Parts: sequence; structure tokens; C-alpha cells
Amino acid sequence: MSCSARSALASAPRVPVIVNGVTIPYDLISREAQNHPAPTPIAAWTAAARALAVRELLLQEARRLELQPEPAGDDVGRMQAHEESLLRALIAQEVQIPEAEEESCRRYYQKNLRRFRSADIYEAAHILIAARCDQPKAFAAARKRTMLLLSRIENDPSMFAELASTHSGCPSAASGGRLGQLTAGDTTPEFERALLALQPGQMSPAPLETRYGFHIIRLDRKIPGRDLPFEAVREMIADYLIERSRRLAMAQYVARLASRARFSGVDLPSAASLRVN
Repeated sequence: MSCSARSALASAPRVPVIVNGVTIPYDLISREAQNHPAPTPIAAWTAAARALAVRELLLQEARRLELQPEPAGDDVGRMQAHEESLLRALIAQEVQIPEAEEESCRRYYQKNLRRFRSADIYEAAHILIAARCDQPKAFAAARKRTMLLLSRIENDPSMFAELASTHSGCPSAASGGRLGQLTAGDTTPEFERALLALQPGQMSPAPLETRYGFHIIRLDRKIPGRDLPFEAVREMIADYLIERSRRLAMAQYVARLASRARFSGVDLPSAASLRVN
């Protein structure tokens, strides 16, 4: 945590966080705050306080139920801490997570077909005349040079590769400006928009300005994406639905416990806010 963040936390009012009479130490919350990225240090501290309050609430319930789990171990013989074992056992016993049934998976697939489509692929080439906008004279000269190159290519499109090899400031110059296969997100946003506006065989009608300089773009081929079959994404959908159910079930369980608890210094979700019966 930065010095300014620590300073902001130090100046915050020290409101005690108490769960059923158990106070969560302020220093413990401050250390936990580094695990909760947030726009401000106070927001991170609040998130940490809430997380530790929920943890304390769950541990209290595990002890009330007198759970005595065997600690789990990993492949190298390290054993799980006792409190972690308690939490694991409590969740396994008390939180019921439904399986993702075939019908539910198919219904989700049908409602979200756009998510299950392979990306469009574009084969393109470009010529880059590098330029920096904080160097006005060089920037203007680069624009003029790009316009001259564009004019030459418009008169004789077969010169594209040769001019890319001799003038482009991109490593793709070694292959005549060819960029290979591109998908969404592979280029800058403005380059991608210009590429999407072209039809195969077309070239950009004017130089495109990006943070790297000026580009002349040619789209050689577009390979449309295709819908992925349900069988190819069924496992991924099931994992997503189970994780979503797990998060909701946990939130509902915590809300039930919170509705019977006495706590201060932090807000916990209520049963009503989650529509828990």
C-alpha cells in the first residue's frame, strides 16, 4: 500500500467492527485492505472490513455447529489451517449448490448465442509512416509522405508490397506489410474500426492516424466467425452456471446468518435485499 493510501486510512474515523460481540482489529482490516482493489483507500478498507466480518460470522456459525473437520492437505504435504477447514466444512454442509442440468445449459446457450461464436478473422496489410503528434513539423511531413504513397498505390495497387518494404516503419515491412490474421482486439481501436469498414480487396481511402503515426490499410480477406455447437461449449456453460449458483447461494446463506446476528461498523447484505425466504 502506498504512503498516501496509508495516510488516508490513518485519517479515517476508527469505527469498531463488531460481529456478535467480537471486535475485528483495525490493524487486521488495514492489512486485508491491500487485497481489495478499490477507487479509494477508504473504499478498500470498507471492502476488507466487510470480508472479515463475513468470515467471522461464518466461523462463529461453524463453531456453534461444533464442526470438527479433518484438515485438507495438498500434494506436497502442507495442511490446511484449522479456520480454513472450518469454513470449508461449513460451506459443504450448509450451502446447497444445484448442479447445472442439461436443460438449463441449453436454455442459457440459446439465449446467449452471440457469446458462443468464433471471432471473425481478418487478413490485412498496412504501411506505417511513424510520426509523433508532439513534433508538429515532422508530423505534418509524415502526413504528406503518406498521402503521396497512397496516391502512388491508388494508381498502381500492385506497388503496395514494394512500397511497404521500402517505406513502412513497422516490422511487417519485411513481409510486404502483411499483418497475418487479425481478430478483435489485436490492433488499436481506431485501426480496428478502419479495418472493419473495408471490404476484401479495398484500401483505406485516406491515411489513418493512430498514436504510432499514419497508416495505409488494405484488407485482403475476411473469414466470418461461426456459431460454436452446444457440445463444444456445454462444459464451459455448466462451469459458469455452477459458479453463478455458488455465489448466489453463498450470498443468501450469509444474509440469513446476518439477519440473526448483531453487528456494527459494517453493512452486510440483508435477506430482503437478496429475496431470501
